[in-house]
Amino acid sequence: MRARIYQPPKTAMQSGRAATHEWVLAFEPASPKRPDPLMGWIGSTDTQTQVKLTFATQDEAVAYAERNGITYELELPQVRRVKPKAYADNFKYGRLENWTH
Repeated sequence: MRARIYQPPKTAMQSGRAATHEWVLAFEPASPKRPDPLMGWIGSTDTQTQVKLTFATQDEAVAYAERNGITYELELPQVRRVKPKAYADNFKYGRLENWTH
């Protein structure tokens, strides 16, 4: 059993960062997915890929994996860079971009 410990990124559809503060332990698939011969749906016999455990901190997730003998890969989140902008900069006199409106 191999797992991945990561902090989920924010979704592209929302501007909020509500679900990005917890850490997730998700298992990697042990067997490949294959199509069902009758319906053609993609499926697998591996039920571990459906399990996703959430933890409040990275240390709790790592401790859980080590306590249960799960090999894991830790993915650290990227640093968020915020460029401060003001709405008034769109109408600034010395602006570098062309006015397109």
